[in-house]
Amino acid sequence: MRAGGTTRPDGARRVRRGPRGTGNVDPVETVMRLAVLLAAGLTPAGAWTHLAAGASDGPLRSVADAAARGADVGHALRCGGDAWVEIAAVWTVAVETGAPLAETLRGVAVALRDAKEVAADVRVALAEPAATARLLGWLPLLGIPMGAALGVDTVGVLTTEPLGAACLGAGLALVIAGRLWSRRLTRSASPPPAIRGLRAELWAVALSAGASVDRARVVVASSPLRAAGSPADENEAVDATLGLAVRAGVPAVELLRGDAWLARHRARADGRTAAARLSTRLLIPLGVCTLPAFLLLAVAPMMLGILRSPVLL
Repeated sequence: MRAGGTTRPDGARRVRRGPRGTGNVDPVETVMRLAVLLAAGLTPAGAWTHLAAGASDGPLRSVADAAARGADVGHALRCGGDAWVEIAAVWTVAVETGAPLAETLRGVAVALRDAKEVAADVRVALAEPAATARLLGWLPLLGIPMGAALGVDTVGVLTTEPLGAACLGAGLALVIAGRLWSRRLTRSASPPPAIRGLRAELWAVALSAGASVDRARVVVASSPLRAAGSPADENEAVDATLGLAVRAGVPAVELLRGDAWLARHRARADGRTAAARLSTRLLIPLGVCTLPAFLLLAVAPMMLGILRSPVLL
């Protein structure tokens, strides 16, 4: 049998190893490949071993070792870094509730891929105003060689004249303040690293496996998960959806997955709105700090140099 590997004399199946040297792995792609391997009939230990065969280092090695020893795979995933926290949460909930791993991972992989695309869209939207702010932040410092190119000794004025030294100190202070201000605005507009809607996805996984509401609440609460917002608000949203399902007499699983999709949709919309607002807010440090710094470091030294030149005297 060539598709999945070779068969040893003792009847055990040996999985063909992939190419080595790919230490950096994508968690979402890993989950998709893991779901395919599990659906093909491999055990969790065999699937993790196959995935780790193509990685020279990284978390897959420790995860495969934990799976082979029967240890806690979720804990090994958590030790892999922040990028693997969500994967660890999904694995932990699925194992604790007895949900089918292949089907669960395939469905959650789609949600994780959507969340990754949302984060990429937000980063692209924020990149333009942030790059513009960084470029304009160098404008005051570029004014110094510009004055020298026009034949004015701006460097001498800034370093030897008392008034020039005052302009130099005030201009540099404004440059630093403008860059810190712009950086703070950009950082505040950046989305949190947590994936929106994943808590609702975990609830859907637990309930789809037949767990009770109380059991699902305990398992999801104990799973390693970075909060996309206030945990109390997330729990209230889940409770509201569960109450709606009871009143309407419909399965709560699909409602929870719908809530997760809406949360990711809102994350994309909020990110684009934050990028649009950032473009406007970055004009404040530009007008308060950057332009006055340009006047102090470029225009004022040129005027002082021209007024004190021998030709005019």
